[in-house]
Amino acid sequence: YGFYTGFDSDNSSGDFSEANHKVAEMLDLDPHQSNRTGKHNGETEIQENGIKRHRTSLPAPMFSRSDFSVWSILKKCIGLELSKITMPIVFNEPLSFLQRITEYMEHIYLINKACSHADPLERMQAVAAFAVSAVASQWERTGKPFNPLLGETYELTREDLGFRFISEQVSHHPPISAFYSEGLNKDFIFHGSIYPKLKFWGKSIEAEPRGTITLELLKHNEAYTWTNPTCCVHNVIIGKLWLEQYGTVEIVNHSTGDKCVLNFKPCGLFGKELHRVEGYIQDKNRKKLCVIYGKWTECLWCTDPTTYETYKKNEKRGGEQKKLKPSEDVIKSENDEADDMPEVQDTVQFIPGSKLLWRINCRPPNSSQMYNFTSFAVSLNELEKGMEAILAPTDCRLRPDIRNMENGNMDVASKEKERLEEKQRAARKERAKDEVEWHTRWFHQGTNPYTGTSDWLYSGGYFDRNFSDCPDIY
Repeated sequence: YGFYTGFDSDNSSGDFSEANHKVAEMLDLDPHQSNRTGKHNGETEIQENGIKRHRTSLPAPMFSRSDFSVWSILKKCIGLELSKITMPIVFNEPLSFLQRITEYMEHIYLINKACSHADPLERMQAVAAFAVSAVASQWERTGKPFNPLLGETYELTREDLGFRFISEQVSHHPPISAFYSEGLNKDFIFHGSIYPKLKFWGKSIEAEPRGTITLELLKHNEAYTWTNPTCCVHNVIIGKLWLEQYGTVEIVNHSTGDKCVLNFKPCGLFGKELHRVEGYIQDKNRKKLCVIYGKWTECLWCTDPTTYETYKKNEKRGGEQKKLKPSEDVIKSENDEADDMPEVQDTVQFIPGSKLLWRINCRPPNSSQMYNFTSFAVSLNELEKGMEAILAPTDCRLRPDIRNMENGNMDVASKEKERLEEKQRAARKERAKDEVEWHTRWFHQGTNPYTGTSDWLYSGGYFDRNFSDCPDIY
């Protein structure tokens, strides 16, 4: 998530049935009338089975960035930490970083799969796929999310997907976002805090990941922890922007001692390794149980170590390799062979007998006009009828700068962004004058029970909807 937060400084900146009823109330519907169809707020539609359809496009197309130069802003910042630099709104996408974090949940079926497996190895395979899928939505997403204001929140309840999610911006310097999600069937808890450190290196912007991510599978009494790979945005001075993820991700099962080590490979001189992920799962005695391979932009497979080693030996000897053809449900970007980005001629080389763990979701056909959003991302800032009455006043959906940008009102959005940042500065000065400390509302600083490291933990109570003491940040 590197390119996406810490950029605008503050010097510039229930149960399942209960969830069904809450969603129905939000849409001003009788929760027991499941066969009605109607549209709300333009595009939100209720299907005959009572499940809400989310919008499929943004209100206005993406604003062109072709007349703006990132270099004019960044040339004085080589080697510096970027938390004190204000970027023009044209480089943003109309989402807050808190909403961007929520995109972890796009492939929640992988958590459900992990919950359903009796075999701990299969559970780890599903968790590994989930960890890789979490960065997949970044592919070609070179816009910068809005830096959250201190105290900003975002909630998402998706009864169709079986989860609810809450996040809060708990610190501004350094920028730290804390999140907590739980299954509506009480089968999992997913939580963490993210605070990437950004550096500008001339032609690229790199984000070193910080913060622990924890997934608890309650039925199996298991907890998994990991940290994201490093994210890098290339060609920020001239040429087509493109994203790379690299580094080692270690997923630890704290109950069994099993570990999954995933190597996100750097692209290399000729782009041969671009987007590739390779790794293995080992037990507590370091015995390799399976090998995982694929691309974080495409798919992930696993096979047994012996088959993999045999395949690699044949490959070195120049044996013929069977290549995986892109399936009909994967749209290859027409920009794959664009200038200034390493060309990718092959998809993942398939090793016979491998098991598919995950495949990237097809993006909507108009995605390139919508900041390269996935279908899931398109729905995140949707403000449905009746929702304002139940949201916390700090929710991202109520931010006027993001809302105006989404609607195509770039001048208004830019002025609102400046106003909000000035308001945040003034509030901080007032607190300093009165010697008042900032208190987070929904999270508290503590220790991760599995890693023993410092973490931000959910304090509970958000969904009781007592928002009387929320700060006025907008």
